[in-house]
Parts: sequence; C-alpha cells; structure tokens
Amino acid sequence: MKYVIILFVLVLVIFLVVNYYPPLGGKSSADSKRRIHESANFIDGKFHNQIPTSMDYSLKDTAGALYDTIKGNPNGRPKVTLPMEIFDAKAFSDSTEDQVMWFGHSTLLMKVSGVKLLLDPVFSKYASPVAFAGPKRYSNKPLAQIEDLPDIDVVLISHDHYDHLDYESIRKLKGKVKQFIVPLGVAGHLTKWGVDPSQIKELDWWEEASYQGLTFVSTPARHFSGRGVRSGSSLWSSWVIQGKQSNVYFSGDSGYGPHFKEIGDKYGPFDLALIETGQYDVKWANIHMVPEESVQAYQDVKGKVMIPIHWGAFTLALHSWTDPIERAKAAADKLGVALATPKIGEKVIIGSSGFPTSSWWESIEK
Repeated sequence: MKYVIILFVLVLVIFLVVNYYPPLGGKSSADSKRRIHESANFIDGKFHNQIPTSMDYSLKDTAGALYDTIKGNPNGRPKVTLPMEIFDAKAFSDSTEDQVMWFGHSTLLMKVSGVKLLLDPVFSKYASPVAFAGPKRYSNKPLAQIEDLPDIDVVLISHDHYDHLDYESIRKLKGKVKQFIVPLGVAGHLTKWGVDPSQIKELDWWEEASYQGLTFVSTPARHFSGRGVRSGSSLWSSWVIQGKQSNVYFSGDSGYGPHFKEIGDKYGPFDLALIETGQYDVKWANIHMVPEESVQAYQDVKGKVMIPIHWGAFTLALHSWTDPIERAKAAADKLGVALATPKIGEKVIIGSSGFPTSSWWESIEK
C-alpha cells in the first residue's frame, strides 16, 4: 500500500506539472486548433518537415550523449564575460537607419522602416523551463534588461524551444509590445502567459502578415518543436521581413535542406541573412546546420551579408564556444562571402557596404 501511495503521488505531481506549470506553456484555442488541423504540414497529430527528418536515437546514442555532456568540453564556455557594446535605447529609437543588434544566441533587436522588432527574445539567466538550472548564459546579465528596451512594435518568434521562447521574458515584455507574430500553434503559450489574443498573429508556412508597412512571411525550416512532453504540436518557422528599403531573412533553427533555395527563389535576394550557425552535433545533423552548411544556406537564400547567430550566449552542444564562428569565417573567406561578425550589441546597418568584421573572439582567454 505504501508504494501504491508513492506511485499515485508521483503520477499526480507529474500530471500537475505537465498541465499547469506555466513555463511549459498552454494549449491552442479552438480557432487555432482548427487551423492547425487544416494545415498541410500537420499529419497524424503533429507537424512535419518538408522532407524526411529522422530524430530517432538509439539507446547507445542517448547514453553516449549523456556521458559526453557530463564529461563536458573545457572550452565549451568562455572563461570571461564577452565584450559588449553599451546599449543606448534612445539612440536606437531616434535613429532612422534600418539596423540590427545581436544580443547573443538568436535574440536580435532590429529597426526596419522605423518599426522596432525583437526576434526570439531570451533575457533570462538560463535557457530552461526553470529559473535556477539548465544552460547558463555566458554573462551574468544580457546586453540590456527588458526594462531598458524601448517600446517594441513586433516580437517575432521562430519556434517554442526554451532558448527561443522564454516564459519570463514574454511575461516582462507583454506590456511594451504591440504585436506578436508567431508560427501556427505557438499562440497558446503566449495567451497562458497573459498576452492578449488580439495582439497575436499565427502563421502557417507561406502565409503573410502586415504591420505598419512591413510584410512578414512565415517560411519553412527543418527542425521540430515542443515544451514538456508535447512535441510537434506547434510549427517552427524561418521568417522573411520585407520593408520599404530592406529585405531580411531570419533562419530560426534549421537543418540544411532544399527550403533555403526555395525561399531564396521566392523572396530573395536579401540585404541581410541571419543564419543559425551554432549548437550542432553529428547526431543532430538533420535539425541543426554545421557552419559550412550555414554559409551554403546563406548563398541559397541569395543573401548579401550574413550574420551568424545561435551562438555566443549559451552552450547547448559539445563543440567549443568559438567553433561556430571560426568555421563560419573560414568557409566565408574561402567562398568570398560577406560575413558580418558584430560583438554583442554592435550595430549593423542593413544594406550598408560597411559592417563589423573583426575577429573579436580571438582575444578572449582560452
């Protein structure tokens, strides 16, 4: 009887956490569920990639990955705080230039045609469903706190993984953001966290939304989604952002695939391409690109300048923290690709022939 009670309590706790622990997100509305089930990408109860994308790992692979994770990499994290520019919210708000600032990983602050955008905002100390453990940010705090940011017109989300959709960040942002634009199925998380449904637009692949003269297009990526035990219930997207003068591509997370060329043919060329370049492993080859593939993806979408993202803030893989940028730079140099390498917070003017190219990471203590 004692063990039955323990088992019952354990099952009850798991049920309550899965269904009611806020950071795990919420369920889709009736209207969202209808659209999800009507989507051509939703098959057999979950979203699928355009091409077969196996994520089946053997017990041996899982055990090996666990061992390697525990063992760690002595160069997996920088030993000192990375250099950052000083963030000036007033200067950003007053500027009339189309521009972008990288906050580390995949968080970016942009201005396009005067519209202020925030992409995949993660400002927490950990990229995790809990506030005290998980992949820890390299610096003690981000470039700026959410309270330091100007009011934001649009928050754009690529998918619902914890290093891209952060509970605490959304909770703090909801009062200073006018519009959230997200992949199909993600709205349920936001509404559970207090965002007004009228402020959320959900898009399926190839659908468009307009805001103050900008056009946002949800385009395919090769990845997956899920928080807690729910996997594949929401879509993952890359994004096209079209302004009056600037055309920008944001890859989100993605393995390499034919969708990049398809996007380039439909919406390119792009003045700026923000391409996932870090947190890869041979076991995840279908859902994360190695840097050489990232440079190829940039060429496929017909980019004019590339900024490598998805590195520089959290360690989510076993490679050294500088491996993504070192390999991306080597590939770009070999192919004659225009690679921008801004420090965290360093302004990049979209469409300008001048952009940051320093190898600033080389001066960081090994």
